[in-house]
Amino acid sequence: MQLLINIGIILASYLFGSIPFGLLVVRVINGKDIRTIASGRTGGTNAFRAAGLGAGIFTALLDILKAALTVWLARSLNPGNVLIHILAPVAAVLGHNHSIFLPERSFAGGFRLRGGAGGAAAFGGTLGLWPPAAIFMLPVGILLWWGVGYASITTLSVGLITMVLFSIRALLGLSPWEYVLYGFLVQILLTLALLPNIRNLSNGTERRHGLPVALQKRKEASLSSPKQEQK
Repeated sequence: MQLLINIGIILASYLFGSIPFGLLVVRVINGKDIRTIASGRTGGTNAFRAAGLGAGIFTALLDILKAALTVWLARSLNPGNVLIHILAPVAAVLGHNHSIFLPERSFAGGFRLRGGAGGAAAFGGTLGLWPPAAIFMLPVGILLWWGVGYASITTLSVGLITMVLFSIRALLGLSPWEYVLYGFLVQILLTLALLPNIRNLSNGTERRHGLPVALQKRKEASLSSPKQEQK
């Protein structure tokens, strides 16, 4: 019986993670299909590009919440099984990145499931396991997003920071080592989802935002000012 419950938890977590909140939020706000805009992903970053800051924040919050809820679901139905507690949010991240609700034909003629990159969902899983993680992860994430200027690097940092944070807690005897495994598994999912971005980073074509873009615009404006004065 417990095996069936565990299977149900994982399936429910995947289905819940598959809800494409970015697609729904952008559609409600301006009627656009987020899959046709910029990266085509359904996460908060692309929702921001498609419908503004409010849409991006609201999408990210919903994606965080859906993964956190899967942890609480697993704990309520199987309190003593830590492995299920971490596999539930992993399934939610998998569903977010490869949503059963967003099937399509690939360019090669095959079949694929669309979705996001998984950063917010992975963060939500971490919060579900240990809510105070937000105190450490949010400032680092904001600093990376604004200071470094690459959303992909911010996303890729989620699993790594989770592993470091839970490794320290495990060494101190404050949380089980399985939580570190959660960070490792979601890091794999995040990396696989962002392989195109990693290639763009290596060849210098990745989209940038935040402070580096602001500084570049300021530099360009200062260089063009003397020319305008001479005219």
